[in-house]
Amino acid sequence: MNAKSLTQVNAFSALPAEQRARLLAIGPCWNDDIINHRAEVVAAYTPVVARAPKAPVVLRNIAYGPSARQVLDVFSCETATESFTSGPGRPVVVFVHGGAFTRGTKSANGEIYDNVLHWFTGRGYVGVNIEYRLAPESKWPQGGQDVLDALHWVERHIGECSGDARRVHVIGHSAGGSHVATAALEPALGGLPGGVCSLALISGRLRADTLPDNPNAGNVRAYFGDDMQLYAPRSPVSRAAECPLPVLVAVAEFENRHLDTYGMEFFHAVKTAGQVPTEWVGLAGHNHTSIVAHLNSGEDAFGLILDNFFRIHEIISLS
Repeated sequence: MNAKSLTQVNAFSALPAEQRARLLAIGPCWNDDIINHRAEVVAAYTPVVARAPKAPVVLRNIAYGPSARQVLDVFSCETATESFTSGPGRPVVVFVHGGAFTRGTKSANGEIYDNVLHWFTGRGYVGVNIEYRLAPESKWPQGGQDVLDALHWVERHIGECSGDARRVHVIGHSAGGSHVATAALEPALGGLPGGVCSLALISGRLRADTLPDNPNAGNVRAYFGDDMQLYAPRSPVSRAAECPLPVLVAVAEFENRHLDTYGMEFFHAVKTAGQVPTEWVGLAGHNHTSIVAHLNSGEDAFGLILDNFFRIHEIISLS
């Protein structure tokens, strides 16, 4: 990634000096061992976000479908200063976790990825954290369908949790970014609910590939299928020019191999089409996991970028 495309932040500044040095060191060799490097990042940030302010109300494992994994958590903060005044309830952030299509949970250890929603509730939002079905039982495009089903639950019920269904913003990380993009772009799924105002695709798997140097090639095959001729039409980047909503595309400086390229490809396709606003963020120093694990740790630069993007495009949507 070109250094000019990176947003300079004080990466890992919330961590003790020794851990900060370690995470800076593993960045350039991230793809040598993504499983253990991810574990190091989660271990480093877990105690930090555990001490951070939390949403006072969290409703766990609310069903939005019949599967045991079709559940979501709702985070609300009745005492937070209201950041928005244009509607009867609070704006809503929906988060969709990653896991290479075959693994992962909405709360990896009780702190990560809850930290994302705790940070946003502190900014005056209601947070929703989605679980979804996994491959190989769940095949393309069922991840996108699960996102849509959860968003329709939000549309019907978030008002009961002090949220405003007209002001919904959706974040997808890694495989979750693929599912969010599929929900928005795949015509057969029927489209997003009308209250969704913007999207943020963070480190998303926006093109399916099983290249020899893709560390998750087998997981991609498990979800997208064995027929590689279908990979291009099933890849969100192939429909990026049709993106219906403002979209922020973010990647870390040190990504799972190829994801930064696919993110830039998606961004340029949306920007070239010129139909909706788009924003690019390349987060200097961070890696595929820390780009979301650091939220609510005291390192606020990226969170504030997301917050600002959501605020701007919510106002435009409601005007």
